[in-house]
Amino acid sequence: MRNDTPDPVPLAQALIRCRSVTPADDGALAVLEAALAPLGFACHRLRFGEVENLYARRGAGGPHLMFAGHTDVVPPGAAAWNVDPFGGEVRDGLLFGRGATDMKGGVAAWVAALADVLTRQPGRPGSLSLLITGDEEGPATDGTVRVLEWLAARGEIPDACVVGEPTSKVALGDTIKVGRRGSLNAAITVQGTQGHSAYPQRADNPVHRLVRVLGALTAEALDGGTAFFEPSTLQVTSFDVGNTATNVIPASATARLNIRFNDRHTEASLTAHLREVLAREAPRHELAVVCSGEAFLTQPGPFVAALERAVRAECGREAALDTGGGTSDARFIARYCPVAELGAVGATMHQADESTPVEELRALARLYARVIEEFSG
Repeated sequence: MRNDTPDPVPLAQALIRCRSVTPADDGALAVLEAALAPLGFACHRLRFGEVENLYARRGAGGPHLMFAGHTDVVPPGAAAWNVDPFGGEVRDGLLFGRGATDMKGGVAAWVAALADVLTRQPGRPGSLSLLITGDEEGPATDGTVRVLEWLAARGEIPDACVVGEPTSKVALGDTIKVGRRGSLNAAITVQGTQGHSAYPQRADNPVHRLVRVLGALTAEALDGGTAFFEPSTLQVTSFDVGNTATNVIPASATARLNIRFNDRHTEASLTAHLREVLAREAPRHELAVVCSGEAFLTQPGPFVAALERAVRAECGREAALDTGGGTSDARFIARYCPVAELGAVGATMHQADESTPVEELRALARLYARVIEEFSG
């Protein structure tokens, strides 16, 4: 284990002091450019809509390893903080501030790792790049997606990508995310015939039909899970009629649901399933589906093995390969190249007094340096 990796804490503090609440940048990408340019990185500022993004690359050949991250953060929130959320204060061995774990700290750790590796191996072969967006915590439409399209047009898609989300659960390196579940939201409106509740034979109650639809959808599990994924889940999140009268059968009823699904399903297959049940129970209906990301899995292979070796060497533990949690920008990168997520312990992300231990941040920089070395092998 090395102890001479540059300290990532000052850069993390500088990033935290930028009030980059999504989609604002507030100088965060300029801070990164100033750190990367002396290391030989060619930096491209890419603006799509209201979002500022940064792509930086050093080298022209392969293998090409990319790091993906974000400098935008969620707002401080209504809960009281004991420190300035944008102060970057170090207190009792902890670095405080919005983004300390998610994920300005991780970005700073990767830059420190780059400085370490490139100082020791200035002529190393291959390419290293960073894709840093300001749109991960927002709609995620003008960030990573658009930069990847730009890279594809230039023929610069990497061979593999590390996403620096705070994936560790209890101890640094205990978890590598090699996939994520997909997420699908559906709004179902069932049409009926309005009428007096005393004369139901003259009406067609859409509430009864919608109840049967939801009963059919929730009666059986979507699947039993796979080798790397837990079972898919379907949750009804709302049921609305908007009926203020007690003696009127309404004309329509609406429900919303969210499906978190594994790699046995796709947006198309789940939509077909919903339509099949609706056709059977409620022929007059409207269905609106929005899929924020398909499920993906990076199969174990040389890239994942390199991450496992790095964790073993620097953290002294075996990392669990995991696919749990919500979505991340890795879902977009998976369309182009193998991708895995590895980062800090995320216990305080999005909370008041978000913080990360400074020694853990330094250990993360050493881990990332090992990842770079193991990848180029």
